[in-house]
Amino acid sequence: MWIDTHAHLDAPEFGAQRQAMLQRARDAGVACIVIPAVEPGNFDAVRELAHAQGFAYALGVHPLYVGRLRRDDLRRLRDALAARIDDPRLVAVGEIGLDHFVDELAAPRAEQQWWWESQLELAAEFALPVLLHVRRTQDLLAAGLRRRGWGGRGLGGIAHAFNGSEQQAHAFIEQGLCLGFGGTLSYERSRNIRRLAQGLDATALVLETDAPDMAPQWIAHGAQPRPNEPAELPRIGAVLAGLRGWTPRHVAMVTTANARRALPRLAALLGAPGETPAARA
Repeated sequence: MWIDTHAHLDAPEFGAQRQAMLQRARDAGVACIVIPAVEPGNFDAVRELAHAQGFAYALGVHPLYVGRLRRDDLRRLRDALAARIDDPRLVAVGEIGLDHFVDELAAPRAEQQWWWESQLELAAEFALPVLLHVRRTQDLLAAGLRRRGWGGRGLGGIAHAFNGSEQQAHAFIEQGLCLGFGGTLSYERSRNIRRLAQGLDATALVLETDAPDMAPQWIAHGAQPRPNEPAELPRIGAVLAGLRGWTPRHVAMVTTANARRALPRLAALLGAPGETPAARA
């Protein structure tokens, strides 16, 4: 089976086509999808979608959304985590992190930093992995994890849409995180990402679509551009297979095993390797 470790299934781009999109994902062999929140306003939406579809979710505040909130709103996240901590479908705190790329949309960096550090403390308090947003902030985020001894705590997580250096990749791996790769692998000009996906230790790799964003080449430059969706994950996996000289089946096995390790609650939710959520229902 395939696991999409990062897809915003509640995004308005899917609209009335959401059910058809989800059926295409299942038909493609995507057995589980992790749905991250981006702000308190969509905490309920991601939880309800995960329960309705048999998937998993994360709760957190995305760095590009912190400017809409007050610091007191952190309490809303803590309360939501406390209320849902026994929910087996809650697998991480996320999407959290820092964004130093989209300055015109982002909150001041000091405010982003406060939210990042505060949410990381909540993840540690509730013993949950993290789903990290890492655009041009790899060193800062890795340093934050290192200061808290993240690797020694065994909490794990995923550096979503990773696009840093090999040294930065290893900084996250040393803290127990896997690295998320998606549609950008399909672009030949994405030399750094393709080189990392090809050369890093196999245990570091997980797959994601970031649907409806991070569209692969065949969507972005297709005859009729459309939102990215989880059904594209096996084709993205085939790109990774070509880069590493593997079969797509081997890619599915390796990345699924890695996702289960990076998000331990996901492993418990899915059951024994090879057992699908439907088989457990």
